[in-house]
Amino acid sequence: MCVHMCARVHVCVYVCARVCTCLHTCVYVCVHLCLSTLLVVQEALRKIITTLAMKNEEIQSFIYSLKQMLLNVEANSTKVQEDLEAEFQSLFSVLEELKEGMLMKIKQDRASRTYELQNQLAACTRALESSEELLETANQTLQAMDREDFPQAAKQIKDGVTMAPAFRLSLKAKVSDNMSHLMVDFAQERQMLQALKFLPVPSAPVIDLAESLVADNCVTLVWRMPDEDSKIDHYVLEYRRTNFEGPPRLKEDQPWMVIEGIRQTEYTLTGLKFDMKYMNFRVKACNKAVAGEFSEPVTLETPAFMFRLDASTSHQNLRVDDLSVEWDAMGGKVQDIKAREKDGKGRTASPINSPARGTPSPKRMPSGRGGRDRFTAESYTVLGDTLIDGGEHYWEVRYEPDSKAFGVGVAYRSLGRFEQLGKTAASWCLHVNNWLQASCPFTTPAPNKCCTLSRPGSHSPCCLLSRYGVAASR
Repeated sequence: MCVHMCARVHVCVYVCARVCTCLHTCVYVCVHLCLSTLLVVQEALRKIITTLAMKNEEIQSFIYSLKQMLLNVEANSTKVQEDLEAEFQSLFSVLEELKEGMLMKIKQDRASRTYELQNQLAACTRALESSEELLETANQTLQAMDREDFPQAAKQIKDGVTMAPAFRLSLKAKVSDNMSHLMVDFAQERQMLQALKFLPVPSAPVIDLAESLVADNCVTLVWRMPDEDSKIDHYVLEYRRTNFEGPPRLKEDQPWMVIEGIRQTEYTLTGLKFDMKYMNFRVKACNKAVAGEFSEPVTLETPAFMFRLDASTSHQNLRVDDLSVEWDAMGGKVQDIKAREKDGKGRTASPINSPARGTPSPKRMPSGRGGRDRFTAESYTVLGDTLIDGGEHYWEVRYEPDSKAFGVGVAYRSLGRFEQLGKTAASWCLHVNNWLQASCPFTTPAPNKCCTLSRPGSHSPCCLLSRYGVAASR
């Protein structure tokens, strides 16, 4: 009985143990779920706090902006009010000056007329007095006809009448009393004054592509206003370079360049460097108060032959740097020494080992190479890295004033490494030679052809410039 009871107790304990284990597991799961929920709620609350903080910062910034705008409104309204009063005061001053000037004109005209009429009145008064005296004398003489001196007295009266001022006096007024020429009618001006109002925003100009021109590293842009606006003070032109055709893009690597204070409806940009294919342009009109909207932007093609110098083709005595080339007397020797040092050869430069002797002749030059050999011997030449396969091209060349001689032009890529530029049918160039002082430095070396370039409008040889343009077409 006891054993049985003990067994039952053992079973009960075992069952209780299992129940406790399940309860512990449930408690652990519940606690874990509660912690996860708290973390989610905590993270959501943090996001809410961050959002509220950002929104508060935005509101504070906006409040500061509104306060600043209130201050700006007060300051700007005070300024425009002062400007308005100054403009009206200036207008009042102009009207006052005009009034004073016109009143002075009336006073001067009145004084002049008064002077003339008073003089004429005085002359007439004197003539009348003289005539009355003469009349009285004539009456008295007529009553004394029986006197012996009557004929003599009558003759004197007749002579007196002939010489009397009354008969030599003009009875027409020298001046008129009419002052209507000094009357005014300000009805039109009054309408203009009544039409005074605040300056309107200028309209956007319209760029005239038909009249605009791109040539010789210059761009002439022409525009017009859609409606006549006499209040426009000046124009602002903006331009930038781009490689994209069509309407300007919102984002460009090149910034807008600004030109202000343009008084005419056209402007010429000079000295440009056409290093990109296109240029964007836009214009806006400005009066003394505000600027209008920009015109519809336009894109103009800026044709230019863009290339760099290929240093791998240059003569060893030429130092080539991208777009510049200069003479280097030690260039060949230095490169030869570097080549020997690289090969580990200690041989000296003898005729047999000289670069000219070690270079195969054009007839034996290998033809299977991907590139081309350097120019050598007397052909101090370097080629550009871009081939011309058609079209018209223009570029400019600048050179140092102390340059003695050089040539620039175009050539076939088949130009031999020993051939000088412009000396064969494979090339053409302008050649500058400052060694020859007796002739014009500009010549065109070509097979059986050489000419002198004269300055336009002159019969004398042209002067040497620091730069000049070269054009090529095919």
